[in-house]
Amino acid sequence: MTKLTRRKFIGTVAAGAALVGGAVLRGGESEAATLGPVDPGVKSPTDRVALGRSGLKVSLVGIGTGSIGYARRSNQTQLGQPAFTKLMRHAFDRGVNFFDLADAYGSHPFFREAMRGVERSRFVVQTKTDSRDPQAAAADVDRFLKELDTDYLDSLIIHCVADGEWTTNLRGVMDVFSEAKRKGKVRAVGVTCHSFEALEAAAASPWVEINQVRWNPRAAHMDAGVETARTLFRGMRAKGQGMVGMKVVGQGDIVRGGALTPADCFRFQVESGVVDAFVVGVESTGQIDELLSGTQLALNELGYRSAPAA
Repeated sequence: MTKLTRRKFIGTVAAGAALVGGAVLRGGESEAATLGPVDPGVKSPTDRVALGRSGLKVSLVGIGTGSIGYARRSNQTQLGQPAFTKLMRHAFDRGVNFFDLADAYGSHPFFREAMRGVERSRFVVQTKTDSRDPQAAAADVDRFLKELDTDYLDSLIIHCVADGEWTTNLRGVMDVFSEAKRKGKVRAVGVTCHSFEALEAAAASPWVEINQVRWNPRAAHMDAGVETARTLFRGMRAKGQGMVGMKVVGQGDIVRGGALTPADCFRFQVESGVVDAFVVGVESTGQIDELLSGTQLALNELGYRSAPAA
């Protein structure tokens, strides 16, 4: 495989994101402009953006809690409660309001304790269930509310879906989610897919409000090549599905060796034109600072500049 240098990387993504310097930054003169990298009003990584038509407003960058997350454990939860709390509160204190959890990560009780005493309306919680049975999914909703000590979940996602017929085969779970939304237990519903066929089904489904998608410049741990995925994701976003990028650094694979930096990967998310926001699993306060500073650099390079200090 040809090594992708920073120079080649910038040139490659610039072609796919030409609207960054054109319609988007000229103030929205075409439909393409409405699907620009991020809201033209965004000036920082912690500015709020809309997740499609879901009604959710989240910081451009979010914090993931599921690095190597399975069997109700993750790298973040294995740090222990004091370190987990330090991570979440550091991000929150710096302006991040979007936090990505899952039952599979075991992060609910850790997050509850981390945010104890913070007004609930000040942060957005996304979580996920692996249940494929409607009764189990219904029990999960109520259990998640208790584990998080909250009256509602902002975003509830069906986790790790690979079935291309999932919108038929998981209709019972989808109905449970919809009922929970009707009762005010959930604000928005969606899916995270782990096959291209499942993604295609999500793109075609009017039920889907949130798509959390694997998206990075090297197609690492993705479900298709970059340009194939870009075409599908652009269509999802055009329909108003809230698009959240994940696997931003390909589980670290695409930044090892220095061919790309984390900041390059953050820039890719911002300028790609297919996600509204993105989440990164962090394991130290330094990584949070790097996420924020790297995304700010990308915004500045692309013209989303903060006003100069007086």
